[in-house]
Amino acid sequence: MDKTTTDGIRHYAAQVCGVLQNLPAEEIARAVDVLDRAWAEGRRVFLFGNGGSAANASHIAVDLVKSAARPGKPGLRAISLCDSIPIITAHANDYGYETVFAGPLEALAEPGDVAFGISGSGNSPNVLRAMEVARDRGLFRIGLTGRDGGALRNLVDLCIIVPAESMQQIEDAHLVVLHAIFLALCARG
Repeated sequence: MDKTTTDGIRHYAAQVCGVLQNLPAEEIARAVDVLDRAWAEGRRVFLFGNGGSAANASHIAVDLVKSAARPGKPGLRAISLCDSIPIITAHANDYGYETVFAGPLEALAEPGDVAFGISGSGNSPNVLRAMEVARDRGLFRIGLTGRDGGALRNLVDLCIIVPAESMQQIEDAHLVVLHAIFLALCARG
């Protein structure tokens, strides 16, 4: 066993623990309130992001649809806009990659729905464009980001900023935030 490797692993884990201890609990709780209201009203929640953020969007959509369901109460109407490769590639090819989430939102979203954009930097052009569409269509907009929030911070109604600079730590914390939201929603029944 390489001591340098094990020390590096322990150091990284300690850094992530420090990030998690400083998560913005009030903003996360507000997101729970917004999603709980959307659930009660039968609204849709559209989740989107790129790369690891796309994986997190898909992951939490599954949890919200399937695992939040209870007898007599279906799960949230959560849709990951990252999951349809044909829609993504059609928009990217015909209109540019910055439209891959905005286009589906224009077609599917209604006032009162929730747009939930995930971007570690807060500067992903396709996430920002989608939030502009969401604003224009009357959706409540939640951003999950890191660093200083980037441009996303000013395009959303609620911004959850993970206090870290490392993209890996931000993405790790994003999944923790999403699971915390999911578990809080389930606890409300």
